[in-house]
Amino acid sequence: MRGFIFDMDGVIIDSEPLHFQVEQDLCKKYGVELAEKELESYVGTRARDMWQQIKKTHGATFEVSAVLSEANERKQAYVVSGEVEPIPGIKELLAALKNNGYRIGLASSSPRPFIEAVLNGFGISDYFDVVMSGEEVANGKPAPDIYRETAEKLGVQPDACTVLEDAAHGVQAALAAGMRVIGFVNPNSGSQDLSAAHDQVNGIRQIQPRAAEIVIENNR
Repeated sequence: MRGFIFDMDGVIIDSEPLHFQVEQDLCKKYGVELAEKELESYVGTRARDMWQQIKKTHGATFEVSAVLSEANERKQAYVVSGEVEPIPGIKELLAALKNNGYRIGLASSSPRPFIEAVLNGFGISDYFDVVMSGEEVANGKPAPDIYRETAEKLGVQPDACTVLEDAAHGVQAALAAGMRVIGFVNPNSGSQDLSAAHDQVNGIRQIQPRAAEIVIENNR
């Protein structure tokens, strides 16, 4: 049995610009000066962990729960509006994985309501055997918790799982879980160090599932 586990933000949906915009707007609202590089450093981490660290670093007085609620409302409204499409090649990859007998998981740092809005909005929820939110594990990425638990729920050994990630924190988490990692170079995810990944791709269509292995083709 083989498994393939997707990150979501920046991999299935090109949502990092949306996250950046909402987070920058909220920081301005609460009087926090946040540099772009600082924001990029949080890509792949849980929103709660990010806002708690921002509050601590900048000595802010906002309530983390209130900021999370407002951010989630704005992001879900954008997805529900139907103005966004899956990253090119995602639907074909999901179909190919299913046709080749892979168990398919999703391990996202986003809250479950946003995950469900994305998967349902794109009409791809039925492809996934397991969906996990970072809020449902003890430690968020770069800790390996979410990948280990996703593999366990899939019924697949970690070393038989391949992970697709666009963020340095996610790559670290998947490697720590003992999985093969494909780094997706998404310019909209900011400056991410994916050098530790086993493979890197610039497009989803480079990833070609076979029954026995995942092949990376450089000419697609």
